[in-house]
Amino acid sequence: MKTRKLAVSMLCMLGMAAASLSAAHADVLDNIEKNKVIRISTDLGIPPAGMMSASMEPMGADVEVGQLLAKDWGVKYELIQTTGATRIPNLQTDKADIVVSTLSVTPERAKVIDFSKRYAVLQSVVAGYDNIPVKSLETMKGHTVAVTRGTTQDTELTPQASKYGYTVARYDDDATLVTAAVSGQAKMVATSQSLVAQIDKKIGKNNFKPLFVLRNFDLAIGVKKGETRLLAKVNEWVDANIKNGKLNAIYKKYYGTDLPEDMRGN
Repeated sequence: MKTRKLAVSMLCMLGMAAASLSAAHADVLDNIEKNKVIRISTDLGIPPAGMMSASMEPMGADVEVGQLLAKDWGVKYELIQTTGATRIPNLQTDKADIVVSTLSVTPERAKVIDFSKRYAVLQSVVAGYDNIPVKSLETMKGHTVAVTRGTTQDTELTPQASKYGYTVARYDDDATLVTAAVSGQAKMVATSQSLVAQIDKKIGKNNFKPLFVLRNFDLAIGVKKGETRLLAKVNEWVDANIKNGKLNAIYKKYYGTDLPEDMRGN
């Protein structure tokens, strides 16, 4: 009889502990629905995805994607400003609920966060003045290429620098990278094609161009590992807004072209 009472008591204690753990680890979607706010991490230094308007208001493709998601979910949109290097840490430290910030899907990142279905695409290029004789990694020997710290360009080019004999110069954010290129401090950069267009426009001589394509990336919404309910809801939202054309309209508005046909046909 004592053994049975002890067993019942232990089961009760385990149940209480489980309930306590569940309360302590309420998932992110619960918090969003409870607070009626979604905190979205977006970099405002990477036009046309994220930037400030003349009236100092956030704008850009990723800003509009985040605003649309918040509106569809019936919650308040709260922008959490970030840089390339702090996008993932913002999720891991609970500073943001999701990341919508030209976040490319890579195997390395997939180890530490979860990705939604793709909502946009990004072409990663090495760019510079059109008189630079670089057409591939194999021809970069002796050159210095500037990257934004923590981006896919950084993680892709840095491990290969010694092999191909080039140097990687890191900048803390895209705005600083752009300034370095425009001022002539950085003669060659690795970044998104859209940012190269911004650099060329600021220089104003129409001679800062992509030299070669590094990779084409799918862009997805970042979610903290293990937040399965939130990820499912985000995926459902992406599917719906690809189908109704709203995500394509945002992309075309800022990038001047449609999303790939294989996306729009899904």
